[in-house]
Amino acid sequence: MTRIGRIRGLALLTGALMCAVWGRPAMAEGSGSATLDAAIARGQVLCGLSGQVPGFSLPDSQGVMRGLDADSCRAVAAAALGDAGKAKFVATTTQNRFTALQSGEVDVLSRSTTWTLGREANLGLEFAWVNYYDGTGFLVKTSSGVKSAKDMDGATICVQPGTSTELAINDYFRLNKMKFTPILIQDLPEIQGAFLSGRCDAYSTDSSALATFRFSQGPKAADLVLLPEIISKEPLGVMVRKGDDKWFDVVRWTFIAMITAEEKGITSANVDTFMNSADPDIRRLLGLEGDMGKALGLDNKWAYNVIKQVGNLGEVWDRNITPMGVTRGINNIWTKGGLQYAPPIR
Repeated sequence: MTRIGRIRGLALLTGALMCAVWGRPAMAEGSGSATLDAAIARGQVLCGLSGQVPGFSLPDSQGVMRGLDADSCRAVAAAALGDAGKAKFVATTTQNRFTALQSGEVDVLSRSTTWTLGREANLGLEFAWVNYYDGTGFLVKTSSGVKSAKDMDGATICVQPGTSTELAINDYFRLNKMKFTPILIQDLPEIQGAFLSGRCDAYSTDSSALATFRFSQGPKAADLVLLPEIISKEPLGVMVRKGDDKWFDVVRWTFIAMITAEEKGITSANVDTFMNSADPDIRRLLGLEGDMGKALGLDNKWAYNVIKQVGNLGEVWDRNITPMGVTRGINNIWTKGGLQYAPPIR
């Protein structure tokens, strides 16, 4: 072969190799997310939750995990893997929940965890979105005659250790120049039993959890009263590890898709009737145009799968929280006076 021929042959070979590399679909080299790739490989999204809180995460009589936190996990699985049933639930406590996420034992933490600066700055974790806007409250027995948190100077209060509730109570009593004795109990059924048995004067946690616990008492609910004060802001969020931005995007935009669906009136029951919609926002949401899924490293039907299999945000609320007797309030979408507002999917 002549020198010119060798050069031409090398050029052709180089060009072929470059085309092979440049023309290869992005997904062939992975999604761009180590967490997503691991979930795809195992066929499951590992989700840390409590497993003990009615309305948020609690197995039903058939052993199926139910609740807002559980459905948040199912939504992520539907977006990431196309199947909400591929969410695997891992029980965590208030003390080991962050370690479970940091160590990779779980891919996402959906455990009524408050978004705070300290947690996001110090733990190597970040909050992808807020699935419940809440606040710290107090539950007392009706027979106590207590009408306000400011009547509880000297009270004993049952609280779980290592929670933002513990800090909120300390701040509130110090600010109001009152004293209290904390009764620190980790296990949720145990702390609730201690309160009911009279071991402490009040039980404090997120007001939503107090309301659902009171509701679960049935006819005896009238024996308990939720005090009017909400002493802190508790935006309860879904957490992921820092450093995997693509996975953060998947989790965040899954929730945004659920808000958008509610804004547009799209539900799990009627989503298929919107597949011929001329609305550009709906077409991008449902993967009919725009390659929004591809941008996330997912199938373009990612949001359709979330809506079809799990529902919009309102459906998730009505399925899990409404039966607990809790009004939606600030957790409504913005068009109905709430805080849930979806950035545009485009």
